[in-house]
Amino acid sequence: MDKKKVFYEARVFLLMLLVISSLRSALADWNDVPTGSMKPTIEEGDRVVVNKLAYDLKVPFTMIELLKWSDPKRGDIVVLFSPADGVRLVKRVVALPGDKIEMRENQLLVNGQAAIWKPVAQRDDDEQGASFIVEETMGGKSHDVMFTPQIPATRSFGPLVVPAGRYFVMGDNRDNSNDSRFIGMIERRRIVGKAMAVAFSLDRNHWYRPRFHRFFKGIQ
Repeated sequence: MDKKKVFYEARVFLLMLLVISSLRSALADWNDVPTGSMKPTIEEGDRVVVNKLAYDLKVPFTMIELLKWSDPKRGDIVVLFSPADGVRLVKRVVALPGDKIEMRENQLLVNGQAAIWKPVAQRDDDEQGASFIVEETMGGKSHDVMFTPQIPATRSFGPLVVPAGRYFVMGDNRDNSNDSRFIGMIERRRIVGKAMAVAFSLDRNHWYRPRFHRFFKGIQ
């Protein structure tokens, strides 16, 4: 085969890869979830679809914002770069810029309003032991959170006021999550996008068996 033709086809292939990866970086992506910090909403082994256009448009492969049309809302599940080590995390926004937040024995209070709990279920985990799940309602929005009383955790803090341009994020697995209690509040520019759904899920404890009941499952 002619060397010029080989060189031309290689350049075309590399250009296609660059375009595809740039679109993925700027528009949409998926994020592997290796830990249980967002249980029961998101499980280990879930692949979460991330809408990178939910809030803004960034320069591909950077945190530089080109255009912004929205900001994260309280209750959104977002993908972000940790300020501690740069690792991508999936967490829930629980407080916005200007909010006053505190937690008393795992009960959140935002601007003086306490979250309302409604018991949902109990589950047993091979590593954590018995946990219980409650439906937490804050500001008219509800989602499930999980508590595991027997493991050490930071269950009280504050009150704190969230500075301008930052967000307080937490995991739904409240007693086992590396979140704003430990890594600090999150700069707006570090938020990659909004997690929308589980694309597919593999059970890592059972030879990566597909969990078909979680495929294409919406999350909120």
